[in-house]
Amino acid sequence: MRRPIVLIFLLLVLIITSQVEWKQQIGDTDANPTATRRRQQSLEREDTVKEKVGHKVMSYVQIILAQEKNIQQLNELIQSLQLQLLHCRGSNSTAHATASKSTGGKGEGHEMIDDR
Repeated sequence: MRRPIVLIFLLLVLIITSQVEWKQQIGDTDANPTATRRRQQSLEREDTVKEKVGHKVMSYVQIILAQEKNIQQLNELIQSLQLQLLHCRGSNSTAHATASKSTGGKGEGHEMIDDR
């Protein structure tokens, strides 16, 4: 969960810094129309880049969240399989003990397989 929080924090920092830059540029008044036009084009390009970066960050966050969900599901499957394995081991031990009692515990060629 730490990675998505960091990515969201970076996105917020990006938004805040772009707002500060925008306010500073509004405060700067320039009488030169050519410079104003160039500045406007530069701002439009920056906005386009920032928008693309924002979309990429959000898609990365979605990918990370989906991967974490998959990992959680795999962990649940592992736990289920471990429980099944313990149950099988218990059943195997019970069957072996029953077989030993019926043969008198003389071990007539039967060996218990230790799968640990």
